[in-house]
Amino acid sequence: MKDKTNTRVIKVDMLARVEGEGALYVKIKDRAVQDVKFKIFEPPRLFESFLRGRDFSEAPDITARICGICPVAYQMSAVHAMENAFGITVDGALRSLRRLLYCGEWIESHVLHIYMLHAPDFLGYEDVIQMARDYPDAVKKALALKKIGNEIVRLLGGREIHPINVRVGGFYRVPTRAELMPLLEQLKWARDAAVETARWTRTLSYPDLEQDYEFVALHHPDEYPFNEGRIISSKGMDIAVSDYETHFAEEHVAHSNALHSSMRARGAYSVGPLARYNLNYKQLSPLAQEAAVSAGLTTVCRNPFQSIAVRAVETVYACDHAIQIIEGYEPPERAAVPIRPRVSTGSAATEAPRGLLYHRYRLDDKGTILDAKIVPPTSQNQKTIEDDLHRVIESNLNLPDDKLTWRCEQTIRNYDPCISCATHFLKLDIVRE
Repeated sequence: MKDKTNTRVIKVDMLARVEGEGALYVKIKDRAVQDVKFKIFEPPRLFESFLRGRDFSEAPDITARICGICPVAYQMSAVHAMENAFGITVDGALRSLRRLLYCGEWIESHVLHIYMLHAPDFLGYEDVIQMARDYPDAVKKALALKKIGNEIVRLLGGREIHPINVRVGGFYRVPTRAELMPLLEQLKWARDAAVETARWTRTLSYPDLEQDYEFVALHHPDEYPFNEGRIISSKGMDIAVSDYETHFAEEHVAHSNALHSSMRARGAYSVGPLARYNLNYKQLSPLAQEAAVSAGLTTVCRNPFQSIAVRAVETVYACDHAIQIIEGYEPPERAAVPIRPRVSTGSAATEAPRGLLYHRYRLDDKGTILDAKIVPPTSQNQKTIEDDLHRVIESNLNLPDDKLTWRCEQTIRNYDPCISCATHFLKLDIVRE
C-alpha cells in the first residue's frame, strides 16, 4: 500500500504457519525503513502467576501446558531448576532417558517445522495442503517421521501431548528394555529419512542474509546440548546458568504482549538451532556432521534462512543419539531419586527446539513455590527477528508489496516462533493519583 507521501505500509494482520497469534507492521518512507514491529497480540497467559503457591512437584505438569509442541522442554527446565534448588543430581540411566525424551521432542518439532511450516515458503506454496498435491511423498515421509518422535514422547512421557510421566528426581515409571526395543527399527528408518531431508535442503534457494549475530546457547564439552551445560556466546560470554539474570534482562514493549529479552549493555542476541550449531558443531555425532556437509553447510552458518537445513541436521543427531541410548539402555533400579524440599532458589536452562529456555524458582521449606520466572526462546529472539526484518526489507525494496510481504513472513518463520510460549507474562504498572 502506497500513499501520496511516498510511504508504503505493509500489514500482516495474522501470521500464518507459526504457533500462536502474531502480526507484522512495516512502514517505508522515501525508500527508507521507518518502522518494523513484530507484533505478538495473543493474550498473556500468566503462567508464572499460576505457579505461585503451588507445590514444587506440580511445576512440571503445569509448565508443560505452556506449549503443545515443546512441552518436554518446559517440563525438563522446571525439573532441573527444582533439582538445582534442592541440591539433587540425576545421572546414569535416568539422565539418558531424559535425553531420549528430548530426542523425541526435537524430532517431532523439527520435522513439523521443516516440512509443514517452512518448506512451503521455499517451494512457493501458501501451505502444506497445497504443497502435498505436488509433493505427496515428502509430506507422507514427514508425517511418518513426526509420528516416531511422538511415539518416543508417548512411551517415556505417558502421552504424546503434555506428557504426565516426568517428575522432579526422575520419572513416575521407567520403561523396560522390551518396551524400548521396537523403537530401534523405526528410528533407523527415521535416521535415514532425516539424512535424506538434510540432503534435500541443499536444493533450496536461500535469500542472502548474514548478520553479526551474538549466538547464545548451552554448551557441554562432551555432548550436543539438551539439558545441561554452561551458557556461552559467539562473542566470548561463558557463564553458569545461575548467572543468567545478571547478564540478560527483559522489558515490555508497547506492540507486544511478550517481553523482549536482551543482553545487558550488548543488545539483541540469537538463540535456537543456528546458535546451537555454531557453538557446538564439534559435539554433533559424526553422522550429523556428514549430514551437515550434504546439506551444503560448513562449520559456521550465519544465514537464518538456512535454519531449515540446520534443523534437518539436528534431526539426524536426535535420531542417531536416540538409537545409541536405546541400544545401551539398562533400566535403573528406581524411577526417581528421593527429594527433600528446603528454603532455596533454583535455576536451569535447557535447549527447546526453538532455543534456550530459562526457568528460576524460589521455594519455602515445604517446597511451595513463592516466585517463578520463565524466559522462552521466542521472547529472546524478538529483537533479532525485527533486526532481520529491517535488513530483508532494505535489501528488497524493489519487490512489489505481495512478494515483500511473503519474504517478511518467511523471515519470521526462520525462527519458528512459538508465540503462545512467549505470551506468558505481561508487566502491569498502575499509577494512582
